[in-house]
Amino acid sequence: MTPNRNADRPRIDAHEKVLGRALYAADQPFPGLLHAMTVPATIAKGRILSIDTAAALQVPGVVRVFTHNDFSQIRTTPAARGAYGQPGKGYQPMTGPQVRHRGEPVALVVAETLEAAVEGAEAVTVRYAEEPFGARMDDDLAAPEPEAVSPLASGDADAVFASAPHTIDVEYRHPQQHHNPIELISTTAAFEDGTLRIYEGTQSAAAFAGGLAGMMGMEPQALRGVSPYTGGGFGQKNGVQEQSVLVASAALLLRRPVKLVMPRGQLFHTASYRPQSRHRVRLAADGDGRLLAGIYETVQQNSRYDGFGSDHGATPPRMYGYGAWRGRERIVRVDTQTPGHQRAPHEHPASHATECALDELAGALGMDPVALRLANDTQRDPITGKPFSSRHLADCLRRGAALFGWGRRTNQPGALVAENGDRIGLGVACGSYKAAMTPSVTTLRLSAGGQCRIATSGHEMGQGIRSVIAAELIDVLGVDPDKLDIRIGDTGHAPQHLTAGSWGAGSAAPAARAAALKLREELSQLTGAGLSDEPVPVQLARTRRPYLEVSVDTVPLGKDRQAIEQLRRGMPVTTGPEYPDFLAFSWIAHFAEVHVEPSTGRVRVRRVVSVADCGRVMNRRTAESQVRGGVVWGIGAALREAAECDPRFGGVLNNDLAEYVLPVNADIGAIDVDFIDEPDSRLNPSGVKGLGEVAMVGAAAAIVNAVHNATGKRIRHLPIRIEDLL
Repeated sequence: MTPNRNADRPRIDAHEKVLGRALYAADQPFPGLLHAMTVPATIAKGRILSIDTAAALQVPGVVRVFTHNDFSQIRTTPAARGAYGQPGKGYQPMTGPQVRHRGEPVALVVAETLEAAVEGAEAVTVRYAEEPFGARMDDDLAAPEPEAVSPLASGDADAVFASAPHTIDVEYRHPQQHHNPIELISTTAAFEDGTLRIYEGTQSAAAFAGGLAGMMGMEPQALRGVSPYTGGGFGQKNGVQEQSVLVASAALLLRRPVKLVMPRGQLFHTASYRPQSRHRVRLAADGDGRLLAGIYETVQQNSRYDGFGSDHGATPPRMYGYGAWRGRERIVRVDTQTPGHQRAPHEHPASHATECALDELAGALGMDPVALRLANDTQRDPITGKPFSSRHLADCLRRGAALFGWGRRTNQPGALVAENGDRIGLGVACGSYKAAMTPSVTTLRLSAGGQCRIATSGHEMGQGIRSVIAAELIDVLGVDPDKLDIRIGDTGHAPQHLTAGSWGAGSAAPAARAAALKLREELSQLTGAGLSDEPVPVQLARTRRPYLEVSVDTVPLGKDRQAIEQLRRGMPVTTGPEYPDFLAFSWIAHFAEVHVEPSTGRVRVRRVVSVADCGRVMNRRTAESQVRGGVVWGIGAALREAAECDPRFGGVLNNDLAEYVLPVNADIGAIDVDFIDEPDSRLNPSGVKGLGEVAMVGAAAAIVNAVHNATGKRIRHLPIRIEDLL
């Protein structure tokens, strides 16, 4: 069956969430539930000399205070601690007296009530032996890695740059940023039916459960990971958190359910974050604007002990038809917790630097920025020479320019002035993100009464993956959406892949479609004839069978059956963007209009138009929501968000929503979204590519370029502050 264009439908879980019936990990009720709270380290580096718990144990309701002496048996498993399951140096707080970063847990107080746990944690006294530290990339004690990595290259970019008629050489800086999902990170551990179940809003229930089992010396099947609704994840919830094994171990020792919800202020020091980075961009072009060479060198901070590498150079060389390219990436190690993936992890900072540099090149050439990008459009990857599975970036630019009214822009900064005197700036930037996939295991049961139950691999993070699955079942089987039971995020129902990297829809949709097609085929064999256009449940009822159930394993392009076995063991298994015959990416073009008040320098983003090429749009409503959310993130990155790190104590000073400034409703103007909506049939049977990550890529750069068009000032760091424009 050829996939149909999807109708605009409400989210499949909208009513559940609005009515409060969608229970997140921290909402799960358990009799006899204990509450836990951590005691954060008040130093950035050193050793614990003593921990006095006497006062805490006197607090009414406190059951026990755990220290590193209680958890020394926990095994450090780097694969569980590293980003995306990749091995790192490995470090788990509270397994010894050492302290590696400010805010890490040094004690765990467990009590009958949350209030008692908090009071008990505040009563614990810890003495330390401090050591010198460097918590920022530019600090004297920060440690640069001795060798830089050169990820991608094509041709002799340095020689071409040296002889090119038009060049630019600029450096852009990106700050440390933090995720701040509304649903805080939490862990609840409870025994049910002889199994230790861990409820956590995670993007990787299987790897999470397997990692915990390994750290606790348990058999993997003795522990079940459950993430009914992840809440906001954005990459922060794709690994084992610092408190996860502590809560699970406490429940195991106390033989009672234990829950810990980490306070937001502590998450700034225990959870992953987007690291600070520097980006030097050199571009060379001929007089017609053809890109002759690109040289891209980055420096990114990391912790002392874990393996979150820099990957900024993976996407920029695929954006346009560069004649030659060279990249280089370097790591600087500091005394903080390990950074990690934050929405469009490397692609967002990379697009900020390279798309702004491209805007600078257009200015130097006297070219229109849209015309420059169209002049360098390509249907082949400049690095490998392989074709793209689909690329409609030029269509995104043309359609976006028409919707936005790009024709009124002039190259002269400050030429457009509003009636109230505000300077108007118009900016454009593009983005891409890999189209990746992962294997899935799916069981589908359809009853004669129309009830349809599917258990498959994937996690609901608010992105609408349940709506994606529902769209395929409705398209193939004609089922009633009100009779759907979609079970994901639970290792007890199906092996769970890591849902991240924008491969959720690209993996779940083909899995659901394959299961639905197999059910149609088996029903056809049962009836002995081809199926009609009637809903499949109606045709099943005529067979007088109560239900029909099928199971199917889906393996993405470039993988074999071994991928299913790796999935069953909780190992991350992804493929893309490079496939045997092509490369696959999603693409987007953003157009931004800003108004800058001339006396105060206040910037308002009045309008953004974004046009995306994400393959087949599975649900228009959730897709538009994804893009609007990505644009809001871009506004925050361009004008608001930055962690203020204290060099004296190694912590984040603005570790709350009062001072870590995020955009609010008053900061957001109109955001108009459109899609090319062309299925990518070469990539998978559903024709779908990812959207959640690419939605942010380039959004901040479009705003920065618009600010330059309004003011003539080229700001090469984020966020843009008022003082930058005065």
